[in-house]
Amino acid sequence: MVNQLKAGAVLSYLSLFISSFISIVYTPIMLKLIGQSDYGIYSLATSATSYIGALMFLLGSAVIRYTSKYKSLADDERCSNLYGMFSVMYGVLGILALVLGVILILNVKYVFSNSLSIEEIHKLRIVIGIMVVSISLGIGLGFFSSIGLAHEKFIFQKVLGIVSSIINPLIMIPVFIMGYGVISMVIVTTLLNFITVLINIYYCFRVLKIKITFKKFDLNLLKEITVFSFFIFLNLIVERIYWSTDQIILGIYSGAISISIYTIGASFSGYFSGLSAAISNVFLSKVTGMVTKEVSDKEISDLFIRVGRIQYIVISFALSGFLVLGQEFINLWVGEAYNSSFLIAITLTIPMTVPLIQGIGGVILQAKNIQKFRTIVYFAIAIANILLSLLFVQWWGAIGCALATALAFTIGNIIIMNIYYWKKINIDIPKFWLNIIFMSAPFVISLVTGLTINKLLVSESWFIFVFKTIAFSMFYSLLMWFMGMNRYEKELLIPIFKNVMQKIRTRKLYKIS
Repeated sequence: MVNQLKAGAVLSYLSLFISSFISIVYTPIMLKLIGQSDYGIYSLATSATSYIGALMFLLGSAVIRYTSKYKSLADDERCSNLYGMFSVMYGVLGILALVLGVILILNVKYVFSNSLSIEEIHKLRIVIGIMVVSISLGIGLGFFSSIGLAHEKFIFQKVLGIVSSIINPLIMIPVFIMGYGVISMVIVTTLLNFITVLINIYYCFRVLKIKITFKKFDLNLLKEITVFSFFIFLNLIVERIYWSTDQIILGIYSGAISISIYTIGASFSGYFSGLSAAISNVFLSKVTGMVTKEVSDKEISDLFIRVGRIQYIVISFALSGFLVLGQEFINLWVGEAYNSSFLIAITLTIPMTVPLIQGIGGVILQAKNIQKFRTIVYFAIAIANILLSLLFVQWWGAIGCALATALAFTIGNIIIMNIYYWKKINIDIPKFWLNIIFMSAPFVISLVTGLTINKLLVSESWFIFVFKTIAFSMFYSLLMWFMGMNRYEKELLIPIFKNVMQKIRTRKLYKIS
């Protein structure tokens, strides 16, 4: 289990690095070949269908939670009955997703007719239609992808995700060069997603050897799962409101090009989220086990602080690096036409930092099945975000939408939730923040130093930018090692360094011999 957890976290970061690298290389090529308008349509379609796509994750945490519970009790029969129940529930959700998708397609013209041309609306309708088919299939058979995580087979899931992320652009770039556009891109993505589902099904039956039975539906358990999943689903809808509604509002008021500019800026918030989730996601089974064994609040609080410190090491590095080098990167990456994307990006990412380094908090609430309060708070703040975005977009356009999202994030995800973690969940939040404050010297020093150097050396080419990035990374790493990290965190890295050095020595000896 420990190896799976460690490997899962390492592979999560490897997957994030590969997908981010591919995105960095692939996005400017895609923008050049399909244009701002088509990219805006793709982003708008993705945002519109993301609300339906939230159904895909409705039961995932429940599968993990209840599988872990029955595995710890060594109750194979109840596990098999549980899988039968989940199979039916996923199938029903897949049909529901298809119905909702048809309703969305029929109403595209009425929602976006003010800002999109007739040709753009026609193309948007086709793209949404293909996405709906992909989402419906993914949800209907999504149970099998959750099973691997429930059995803590993180390596298989992460490797499958990495391979999929590599194959997609390798197919798409030749397709774009041949003159095919955004519709072809969505078709290819749909086919790859379906192949991934088939591989998951094969893995579950042939490798994990799961059994699915439909002998008995435990109505009490069904009710418990429904309540548990309902609040998780509301959380997912809130996330979609936070990260997808702005594109829809811009689609109503500003048009496809504004959506394109906003999406480039907002994409960085996705990279930041991935850095945090890469650690948090692999801890759900572990935390569920701790809760089942009724460990003390102090042990859970210590885990919250320990994981938060590790996340802060990564997030503070990414944030300081982006604040120093982000504007230059965007100019070199997609051009000066996307200058305002940097302001959108930092407006979104700075307030995100706090909930990201506290990502394990959401996992703890899921494991304890007490996410009701957070869901209610997030939902209320999400509604406020919509109202503020509708107001701000008319004053400041895309930047106004980002500002509304950041303000809502600060009130709900930072202020209210920290009080809740402290007062209701008995997590030692003052101790957590003392740890973060004492770790922040490397962040502040590297930020000030980097911004000062920026005034002396501007990145007018990728060569200078890469040189500055490497120098900044080394400077930050040294500062964090000597001023920020404790013994536990250093001991996590020392074996990795030793293994790397051992491999280097072995290769040198092999060459000499």
